[in-house]
Amino acid sequence: MSGSGHKVFLSAKWENLILVTYKTDPEFLKPYLPEGLELDIIEGGAFLSLVAFDFIDTKVKGIHIPFNVNFPEINLRFYVKNKEQRGVVFVREFVPNHLTVIGANIFFNENYKCINMKNEISFGEEIILMHTIEINSKEYYIKIQGKNKPFMPAENSAEHFFKEHEWGFGTTRSGKTLMYRVEHPCWEVYPVTDFETNIDYGEVYGNHWKFLNGHNPYNITFAKGSAIKVYEVGTF
Repeated sequence: MSGSGHKVFLSAKWENLILVTYKTDPEFLKPYLPEGLELDIIEGGAFLSLVAFDFIDTKVKGIHIPFNVNFPEINLRFYVKNKEQRGVVFVREFVPNHLTVIGANIFFNENYKCINMKNEISFGEEIILMHTIEINSKEYYIKIQGKNKPFMPAENSAEHFFKEHEWGFGTTRSGKTLMYRVEHPCWEVYPVTDFETNIDYGEVYGNHWKFLNGHNPYNITFAKGSAIKVYEVGTF
């Protein structure tokens, strides 16, 4: 699908995406729901994902911003619908640079925060990836391991559903619902062989989210990623 006349705001590569998805009571997410949207409910539950990945070759309106070209991001997002458009809303996004925070907060009013973070990856028969962050002088990590044999999951699979969301939504400073579109080809995934994390959701995201500490993930996906484009769409 093309940009349908809308301008490209951002282009980059999103690579090596870890998506850790939880199923939860919809009531936990309703306070964060922008006006005009509904939660994407499946089998009585709502879903949210912890997502860690790399921004590579990032351009804003076609321009590389110094020191903001290649960097990791970790975000917490949940799944919503705008009529037939299925998308995501972000709770908070962490990056290691201040300019990204300033730009995202100005243009999209997103809840970005700059923290100390790093990642390490090794490729062989298995791919091992670990993201490490520092919050309140405490270190947390997300570690995944997968077979280096990427494949395209079926369209009716959980892996396909959670990684393939075209629409992003937020709220402007004036209270309107903001809408943008992300374009990329379908992503292949790596078969996950091991996963672990010591994330304390209450410490990292706030007391409201500490209920996730006792949840087992509904799904864990390790996606290869690709080049992406983010289009400005508007508000409603």
